[in-house]
Amino acid sequence: MRHSDESLGTPVPVVSVRPVLLPAPGRDEDLQVRVSAPVTGDELPVIVFSHGFGGSLDSYAPLVDFWTAHGFAVLQPTHLDSRTLDVTPDDPRYPKIWRFRVEDLTRVLDELDRIEAAVPGLAGRLDRGRIAVAGHSWGAQTASMLLGARVLDAQGVPGDDLSDPRIGAGVLLALAGTGGADLTPFAAEHFSFMNPDFTGMTTPALVVAGDRDQSALTARGPEWFTDAYFQSPGARSLLTLFGAEHSLGGISGYDSTETTDGSPERVALVQRLSSAFLRSALYPTDTCWAVASAALAEGTDPLGRVETR
Repeated sequence: MRHSDESLGTPVPVVSVRPVLLPAPGRDEDLQVRVSAPVTGDELPVIVFSHGFGGSLDSYAPLVDFWTAHGFAVLQPTHLDSRTLDVTPDDPRYPKIWRFRVEDLTRVLDELDRIEAAVPGLAGRLDRGRIAVAGHSWGAQTASMLLGARVLDAQGVPGDDLSDPRIGAGVLLALAGTGGADLTPFAAEHFSFMNPDFTGMTTPALVVAGDRDQSALTARGPEWFTDAYFQSPGARSLLTLFGAEHSLGGISGYDSTETTDGSPERVALVQRLSSAFLRSALYPTDTCWAVASAALAEGTDPLGRVETR
């Protein structure tokens, strides 16, 4: 990564352009993407980010602003479930929105040339060999599919392998756990895609979970959100945030009203550790992750805990 400041702790100026429109045959409307990047530097590693249910390309500014200010280019598509698009359950596309979500992320990767050309000053600056995927909640499940997770059918047979070899690392925030008997009756009836198999998820990933994230979709407790770490060969590390609920302190927006555990300190921890993990995963000689996780372990009254295997 070459940009104007090599230190993870020193932000640089950024630019954000929206919407960049990508043709999407079969989707019935163009894919809207927000593109954010440092204004200077080249060989920028890329993060493709998948929002949670109802979000959009304008969501998750606390994460996107931090990542871009510290050297990453971030690409944020708006999925069909976004409140900004008003795709209702009677829409014929609705039953396969989960699959459209995965295709959205893949389409962003397929159209990097178009994306670079649409943003003044970005052409030739993206590092096509260092690409990560990240997501929150439903977006984390979407991102996990590109890392190698698959959806099991009613007979327990894995569905299509939608992993993408262009992806070198992932960050999975509040990722739902296993399906079957672990789901509530409502979730089992309405969300058949919530039946993941993580055993094929081999791409390096950081799983982030809140220890007070009690979901109405599962009969289990907050540990449900750690399943991918324990079941995936690629999920190298788990960051558990103490006292955090599903929004992990408020990562979805600076003025988020979607959480009752608002905490700038928790958000800052997610910002720092996710950045450090991706730096070290995409650049194997980088020691940011080792330093950041050790600092958390050595601190007094820590906000969370890191497990690594």
